[in-house]
Amino acid sequence: MALTRQELREVYQKRAKWYDVTANLYYLVGFREQAYRGRAVQLLNLHEGDTVVEIGCGTGLNFSLIQRSIGRGGKLIGVDLTPEMLAQARLRVERHGWTNVELVQSSASEYEYPANIGGIVSTFALTLEPEYDAVIRRGADALSAGARFVVLDFRVPQRWPAWMTSFGVWITRPFGVTVDLGERHPWESIARHLTNYQILPLYWGLAYIAVGTKG
Repeated sequence: MALTRQELREVYQKRAKWYDVTANLYYLVGFREQAYRGRAVQLLNLHEGDTVVEIGCGTGLNFSLIQRSIGRGGKLIGVDLTPEMLAQARLRVERHGWTNVELVQSSASEYEYPANIGGIVSTFALTLEPEYDAVIRRGADALSAGARFVVLDFRVPQRWPAWMTSFGVWITRPFGVTVDLGERHPWESIARHLTNYQILPLYWGLAYIAVGTKG
C-alpha cells in the first residue's frame, strides 16, 4: 500500500540528514542519479533570469544545476513537504551564498504556483503524490509560453518479470517507494496537459524523464 502523507513525512524526516549520502549509494548498482538529474535540468531549457519551481526539492541536490542556468537574476523556488529536508536545503543555500532561493514547506497538491514560471522540475518525488495529475495541470497553467515541465522519476517497466519489479521496489523502498506506486503515471499527465511531449527511458526502463512544453 502506498504511504500516507504523514508516513512519507516521517520517512524523510529520518533520512534528511543523510539523504545525499544514501542517494549516492545507488551508484553501486549502476544507477547514475546525478547524471539523470543533470539531464532533467538541461531539458528544462532554462534562460538567465528565469523563475524555476522545483516540486519535492528535498535537500536541494538540483539547486547548483539550476543556478548555472538562471544566474543571479533568476529565482529558484524549492517546495517540499518535510521541514527537515528543507532545513538541509537551507544549509546548502547558505553555504553557497545564494540570495535568489525561496524555500516553501508545502505538499505538492497544496502549493500555489506563481504566474509565468520559466520552468518546473520534479525529480524522484512526484509519483509519491497521489494528486500528481492536478499538480501537473496547475503547473502547466502557470508556465509561461514555451516553458517546460520536466519529471524525473521511477516507474514499473513494461514486460519486466515480477522478480525484477520486486527488486526495483526493494532498492527504492528506503525512499518511500511501494509497488502500488506503479499505478501512478505522471508521464501521461505531462502528455495530457502540455505539448511537444517526449519521454526518455533510463536504467533499463526503471526510471524516465518526461518533458512537456507550454503551448
